[in-house]
Amino acid sequence: MDFQSLEKLTAEKYKKHASRTFNYGTAGFRTKADDLETVLFRMGVLAVVRSKAMKAHIGMMITASHNPACDNGVKIVDPRGEMMAVAWEEHATVLANAEDLQLVASVQQLLQQENINQQQPAIVVVGRDTRPSSDVLHAAAVAGVRAVGGQVVECGVVTTPILHYRVVCANDGGSYGTPTNEGYSKKLADAFLKLQGTGGSQSRYSSELQFDGANGVGGCQMSIMAPSLAAALTITQYNDGKGDGVLNYKCGADHVKTTQSWPGGVPATAGTRCVSVDGDADRVIYSFLDSNGAFHLLDGDRIATLIAGYLKQLLTRAQVSLKLGLIQTAYANGASTQYINGTLGVPVGCAKTGVKFLHHMALDYDIGVYFEANGHGTVLFSDAAKKSIREAAAAGNSVAERLCSVIDVINETVGDAISDMLLVEVILKEQDWSVEDWNKQYTDLPNRLVKVLVADRSVISTTNAERSCVTPAALQPAIDNLLRSTEFATANARAFCRPSGTEDVVRVYAEASTRELADSLSTKVSQLVFDHAGGVGARPK
Repeated sequence: MDFQSLEKLTAEKYKKHASRTFNYGTAGFRTKADDLETVLFRMGVLAVVRSKAMKAHIGMMITASHNPACDNGVKIVDPRGEMMAVAWEEHATVLANAEDLQLVASVQQLLQQENINQQQPAIVVVGRDTRPSSDVLHAAAVAGVRAVGGQVVECGVVTTPILHYRVVCANDGGSYGTPTNEGYSKKLADAFLKLQGTGGSQSRYSSELQFDGANGVGGCQMSIMAPSLAAALTITQYNDGKGDGVLNYKCGADHVKTTQSWPGGVPATAGTRCVSVDGDADRVIYSFLDSNGAFHLLDGDRIATLIAGYLKQLLTRAQVSLKLGLIQTAYANGASTQYINGTLGVPVGCAKTGVKFLHHMALDYDIGVYFEANGHGTVLFSDAAKKSIREAAAAGNSVAERLCSVIDVINETVGDAISDMLLVEVILKEQDWSVEDWNKQYTDLPNRLVKVLVADRSVISTTNAERSCVTPAALQPAIDNLLRSTEFATANARAFCRPSGTEDVVRVYAEASTRELADSLSTKVSQLVFDHAGGVGARPK
């Protein structure tokens, strides 16, 4: 590797941000876009080194997902579409924070430490979202890749799931799909139409839905795909990014989930399903208004239970014996966990927050369904499971043939809002369910998710899949005492706190038997966090 170009660009254009320290977290680097240009340049360098180490294509996605439009970020994607290996997160942090004159030495040390052949070719697949800052940051990333001799495969403006899909396809010779943006769209649309057929609505199921694109790249992608889906779905788009709407502002999956309210910019039409995606289209949330105008949320828990129940039905009908499991996080509503275990009879695991942790645990099953309550999730099929299903299909098993098409409509590489939406629509039509029917599967416990501003989120550490607080030492006993109090002891109450992976806040989740008790518990736990963990600003009330 020749480092002259790296040294020159570092000295002349991409100097280290003097006042910031960056940490590669759950979602990569994510912060104010104005602070990230040099970080993106250096992550282009890291992606080349990772590509050489893995002897494979590596992905770079420039996005801040559901964050405000003023933020941006970057994450590195490994060859099988998974998040970059945890062991390399420290390497990313080191390079991002190295002094300018030490950058080349830091890269050389990494090459030596990982015993990497510097002559190995390196190819980096790069995508970006629609944020105003993404073009500048994309240029910095590409400059970093090329400064150390890497090749760039341009995806353009794409959803995060498309970037992951393209990395996988580039590395497996195209067996997963054609490694183009068009290949992704065609694979999903073809599989969906094969499952869904034409003819639209049934007695209970309606083919009409409203699509809330969060004024982001998900709206762009749906504009591309909607015409090819029109034979089976009537999609009306809102917040599609073509007007004056602001990315993720009062719309999109994160807004709908956290505020538990109807998205702005979407007509309040009773009985019609609304599908909301987030800024990079890797999260999906359903919602609807009933005949009285009351808002109802169908989040990642609801989607996961719908999918798991459907897959269990198909496996039973196909007489294919495979181990099916569902992975949630601590944010999953307690009612959903009880329903999955008790009614569906599907084993449930709890993982730390972060897709990489759920993904890893889902690999323990032949078929692993994993979803966060925020709507980020997918389904993984082991090679052995696919082989069993395909053999049954080849023997003339029509249900197994349907399972093969279900596998094709699922983007196994990462949570994918559009792929998940298509699978939900397949299930609802086959069951002939309205959105109200789906909502009747179980009744959510009232819950509240809030943020507490703190000076330093690292003072909070957790265990037990983030359901118990370790530090500050007095915080968890205080929460336990609160839950044992007269107010909450018989209220089926649960609460926990965890540090955000992307900003200096502590997230507090609370649920209880009534809305009033859930809100009260949320406020009181937030006050405990504020008092014990260095709260900033006004004390929660």
